[in-house]
Amino acid sequence: MAEPARARPKITPETQHYWDGAKQGELRLQRCDSCAHAYFPPRPFCPKCGSREVSVFKASGNGTLYSYVINHRPLAAGFTEPYAIAVVELEEGPRMMSNILECPQTPEALELDMKLEVTFQKIHDALTLPQFRPAKG
Repeated sequence: MAEPARARPKITPETQHYWDGAKQGELRLQRCDSCAHAYFPPRPFCPKCGSREVSVFKASGNGTLYSYVINHRPLAAGFTEPYAIAVVELEEGPRMMSNILECPQTPEALELDMKLEVTFQKIHDALTLPQFRPAKG
């Protein structure tokens, strides 16, 4: 029997720019034009000041490992345990949840504050996920 597929996020008009960027190998964030606050997840207004004057920009893709948990339970379709569920603090300020790829999924390898870089994992033709890996260099 085939392994169940990973759950897919729902793409909405407010998140379309994010998913389009991922397909093109870009991590896109939003920034408020009024107060300059960069934020994630995507939304049509600034979570800091409430302004609806926001812009999309290409983020650096650099970040650090802020926190994580290693899942050992075989409950999530599309994942092979153990795998890290991580919070990555982006260079631009926002934090986002992700997985850490190309790294042993152990506490010895997953050091807090380790430098990370974005990588893109194609799930299928319609979906590419931004993920993170230890920074090279």
